[in-house]
Amino acid sequence: MQLVLEQIIVHPGQQLLLKELNWQKFETILSELGESRASRLSYSNGFLEIMVPLPEHEKDKEIIGDIIKILLDAQNINFEPLGSTTFKNELMNQAVEPDACFYIKNYQAVIGKNKLNLEIDPPPDLVIEIDITSRTHLDNYRLLGVPELWRYTQSGLQINLLQEGEYIESLTSPNFPNIPIVKLINQYVEQSQEFGRSEAIRNFKNWLRENIDHDLN
Repeated sequence: MQLVLEQIIVHPGQQLLLKELNWQKFETILSELGESRASRLSYSNGFLEIMVPLPEHEKDKEIIGDIIKILLDAQNINFEPLGSTTFKNELMNQAVEPDACFYIKNYQAVIGKNKLNLEIDPPPDLVIEIDITSRTHLDNYRLLGVPELWRYTQSGLQINLLQEGEYIESLTSPNFPNIPIVKLINQYVEQSQEFGRSEAIRNFKNWLRENIDHDLN
């Protein structure tokens, strides 16, 4: 019996794995699911993983993204946030949708583009993933050439840098040199979980005013 997408239910916090899907079938599913959906997709060499994040997952993603935007703005660094854009490369048989991503060094390459193809477009400079449960994600980003991947779990922030085709864990971020980014992310995400996003962001901005000599407007 062949199932249609409307018959498949994936609850928040759960995952569905489909196997033996060629690229054309993946593209069909991607098109049928559309843009307005809660699920995230990861495709690698015939395996398609469909995930629906939990609400707390979304909260962590949002505040980490907010911190990055505020920090980049405070330093007058141009960037383009692309959220959960679908990144795919048919030649590598890979596709993935991050929780959040940022073009920083390569921001000019994506201005005005609604869809990206990593066969011709550069990968994002920074990708954020919350509670990765599958190694497939890491392989996706590695094969797609994403230079910096942040993974936030219950243990805190882990920075992974792509070096010679493999991810190496690092305590610092090339996108935020001379800034204790691991400490900051862990501190203010924890504050948001205890006191709420608004208070955590205000405290973070106060830290910026005291430590970075730029007007936050």
